[in-house]
Amino acid sequence: MTDLAAKTCVPCHGGVPPLSGDALASLLSQLDGDWRVVEGHHLRREYSFADFASALAFTNQVGALAEAEGHHPDVHLAWGRVAIDIWTHKIDGLTESDFVLAAKIERAHGS
Repeated sequence: MTDLAAKTCVPCHGGVPPLSGDALASLLSQLDGDWRVVEGHHLRREYSFADFASALAFTNQVGALAEAEGHHPDVHLAWGRVAIDIWTHKIDGLTESDFVLAAKIERAHGS
């Protein structure tokens, strides 16, 4: 893990272009290899768990992190699985804060 998890998400007020190209690749390289950039628009990662209760507990951890950072991902909960999509809605694309939140989620998961 890199120092991304030590940073704080910064609110986006719009008016900035989404990250692309080398900037995206550089930030993605600082995350666990299971995160991927989908269509240059959002980050996605799926986590597997032994049961529903474990997946739900992790979902609640992610929710607490999101509230603390003021940056809210889409979280999809299913039996033994949690999928997370992160992007900055204000610009309909990715900012550094999306990668910061992904790193914090990674740290919470213990990967």
